[in-house]
Amino acid sequence: MSVRNTNALKRSRLSAALITALVVPFAGTAFAQEAEQSAPQPSSTSTLDKVVVTGSRIKKAEIEGPAPVTVITADDIEKQGFSTVYNALNTLTQFTGSVQNELNQDGFTPNASFLNLRGLGPGYQLVLINGRRAADYPLPYNSQSNAVNLANIPAGAIERIEVLSGGASAIYGSDAVAGVVNVIMKTNFEGDQFNLRVGTTTMGGGDSGRLQWVGGKIGERTSLTYAFEILEREAIYGRQRKFMDSYRDDPTHQATSLPGVRYTTWVDANGNPTAVAANRVGLGWPMASNLEATCNQFPEFEPVRAGTGVTQQAYCAYYDYPAGQAIRNSDRNYSAYLYGTYELTDAIQAWAQLGYTNSQAKVASASRAFSSARVLGVNNFYDPNIGGVVGNVYRVIAPSEIGDGGGQPSKFKEQSLDFASGLRGTVFDGRFDWDATLSHSRYNADENFHWLVESKVRDVFFGPELGRHAGTGYAIHAMNLNRLTSPLSSADYNAMTSHYKNESSSQVTQGSFVLSGDLFEMPAGSLAMAAVLEAASQKYDVSPDTRILLDYTGDDAPMDMTGGAGKGSRDRYSAGVEFSIPLLNSLKASLAGRYDKFNDASEIDGAFTWSTGLEWRPTDSLLLRGSYATSFKAPDMHYIYAGQSGFYIYAFDEYACRVAGRNPAKDCTGSLYNPQVFGTRKGDPRLKAEEGKSFTAGIVWDVTDDLSLTVDYYNIELEGAISDLTSRLYREEAACRLGTNRDGSPVDQNSARCADFVSRVMRDNTGEIVEIATYPQNQSQTRTSGIDARVAYKLDTDRMGEFGAELAWTHVLKLEAQEYAGEEYENQRDHMQFFNFRSRVNWQVGWQKDDWNVNVNGYRWGSLPNWAETGRIAPYIIWNARVEKKITDKATVGVSVNNLLNKLHPEDDTFNRYPYFWRAFSPIGREVFVHFNYKFN
Repeated sequence: MSVRNTNALKRSRLSAALITALVVPFAGTAFAQEAEQSAPQPSSTSTLDKVVVTGSRIKKAEIEGPAPVTVITADDIEKQGFSTVYNALNTLTQFTGSVQNELNQDGFTPNASFLNLRGLGPGYQLVLINGRRAADYPLPYNSQSNAVNLANIPAGAIERIEVLSGGASAIYGSDAVAGVVNVIMKTNFEGDQFNLRVGTTTMGGGDSGRLQWVGGKIGERTSLTYAFEILEREAIYGRQRKFMDSYRDDPTHQATSLPGVRYTTWVDANGNPTAVAANRVGLGWPMASNLEATCNQFPEFEPVRAGTGVTQQAYCAYYDYPAGQAIRNSDRNYSAYLYGTYELTDAIQAWAQLGYTNSQAKVASASRAFSSARVLGVNNFYDPNIGGVVGNVYRVIAPSEIGDGGGQPSKFKEQSLDFASGLRGTVFDGRFDWDATLSHSRYNADENFHWLVESKVRDVFFGPELGRHAGTGYAIHAMNLNRLTSPLSSADYNAMTSHYKNESSSQVTQGSFVLSGDLFEMPAGSLAMAAVLEAASQKYDVSPDTRILLDYTGDDAPMDMTGGAGKGSRDRYSAGVEFSIPLLNSLKASLAGRYDKFNDASEIDGAFTWSTGLEWRPTDSLLLRGSYATSFKAPDMHYIYAGQSGFYIYAFDEYACRVAGRNPAKDCTGSLYNPQVFGTRKGDPRLKAEEGKSFTAGIVWDVTDDLSLTVDYYNIELEGAISDLTSRLYREEAACRLGTNRDGSPVDQNSARCADFVSRVMRDNTGEIVEIATYPQNQSQTRTSGIDARVAYKLDTDRMGEFGAELAWTHVLKLEAQEYAGEEYENQRDHMQFFNFRSRVNWQVGWQKDDWNVNVNGYRWGSLPNWAETGRIAPYIIWNARVEKKITDKATVGVSVNNLLNKLHPEDDTFNRYPYFWRAFSPIGREVFVHFNYKFN
């Protein structure tokens, strides 16, 4: 996509053109991420009015600074065909990490869009709206951490987005470890503009429509800007993509390894296999004698026979199980934005801003299923009708049984509100600018859904426990074979379900005062400073349906589902100062420091961070720059306040591995040492802040008036990163049980620490792990480094029109992590189990002549490991195109195509887990849009 680094140089016509397109003067605010349109355009940066760019609160005439800032304008978003802010940002080269998305329908946040800058994780970049913190998405990412949802920011109200790469806690406080994403909304807009876009996909589903109205009026002492947007999208389901609508799409053709397909073994009272030894997905019960008749009752199932004798397999297979899953949610978003100013005096301006978004979405997972092991809580039971012990019975509820097309969506209703107001002006004869702001941001999210009730499923299919079998000791249940092998009516299905509702909310209220200006003159120029005082109060509340909680003991608990509550608050008080110091006419230094004081249940108390930078301009066309910054991330509130929740995980039994005399680092693979177990987790108030430091160094060179080049090196280190105690839990439990660590050093088995670790790995009377209890902990260290590069060229001809081309590239040189202090760092960049991109590239080529405007753009994501961990798959390359024509002085029409070549995920013949490709790749395919724009004046 088109990206523009704010690194233009003085007295360069190319630089001036870029600045004119991207940044316009501000109206007297040091907080100053709110751009205002100005009638006269500067001819060069040397005459540009002072502005504030993300990464500093000091106004300056040069947009470039010691750390690189990438800018995406509203025009970039529109001409490259992006529907949302997230889609635009996700193609930037700096976002090398993967995140959960709409393909994760069974995840904790299937209706939210998060970023992953530098591969550190969704919460390690600070997201701002006009320089202010936005409320987090109420539902924690992966049920663990908090992050800002990019899906609820209307594209029509955006002026530009600035992305600072590198630590910026000395300016903005917590979370700015990998960088800052500052979404800057429109202000001081004049006139009215209407935009309509409709589109569809060429592979089926996904019809969409977007209507935008942006307008404003500027008076003698007032201004008003408003924007309204409606965005609707039709869902896309797995059945609409032939490469992911069935388990037959598994490229390895290993049916027994597919999710939801598993053997069910039947044994007699003595534990010996009976004549029917195995049955798989579908009914999990059909006998070999009536298999066809049983399976044919269900339009979705088909009979499968394999093997003979005691190894015979006879089952009803439901290969199209994933067909009903949504791969893009259906949603409807309404948003409104207002911004106004009023000149109280010649030196004081009042302003206010209001943003509101209402979103309604449907999230559809695959069809419902259950197993006797989950419903009854035992792997085997005795059935008197069979006269023997029965293993795990697995039963899919087919779409034809559910009714209404087999759909079973969860309905999300979300609302976000962002309000800010304040005063700003100048003092000391205009030498200093000041800004006083008070703001409030909140986000509410409700989820409504129907789910199978565990007790009802048990009663319908297995009946109550009838005691214990004397010979085997197993629980006795008399299965209802007719129910298991015959279709249910939709009324039968509905009778086994209940309605559930989860509610969540988050909010942040904050106030700030900023003073900035020139302190005094030095031989090389003015010494500029900015000072800030902030106070903020943050709250969140995750309240699942009480029947989902682990401690619920009623009969209407949902089957195979748990959720965790969380509720807490945090107050923060901050003070910071920043200086811009002209050392020589060609050399400038920056220095910033900030202290943040916290009041919450954690142990962070406070954090001091600082940063420094240098800008050297040996010539008018060359900038050499560098920066060093410390940063920190306060523990996400859900890490601190989360209540107990449940999950399933593959545990590593290091104790059994070491008892067997094996090397736990490499010799204990397979199910014997990696059983699937139930786990619980909850927050921990003992957490401390994560601490980081970053270094950047780069060059910005206007080679000619029409050609510019930027190259920046980055290096980020993060200490005390918070993650759930899992692999370390298994290691410590084994050491405590055996009395020695892996290296042979002794361990005090009677310590309170050992007692805690051993109690968290629960084993049955055979010694097998059956449950774990974990919690978050400051434990890992991460280091990453790489190179960002960008080249831009333009050619203006008299006959052929104006041409422009841009190319941006990020290459990760290092990404490594250390799980335990003192151990060697693990190379995650090249690790065959790590799925972050090592390189990303984007580009655009544009042409404009008379009433025509053409743009071709695309991006390339580097190779990833294959699923078998034996090699790497091909890069992912996408091309987009847009053509538009001005048909009148006010009206423009156009056509844009995203994924012009209908490129799908790179092939991986070893990927045997649904959807059979990595989640970062889009299954949508080609999208075609027609758009119409009309300017009323």
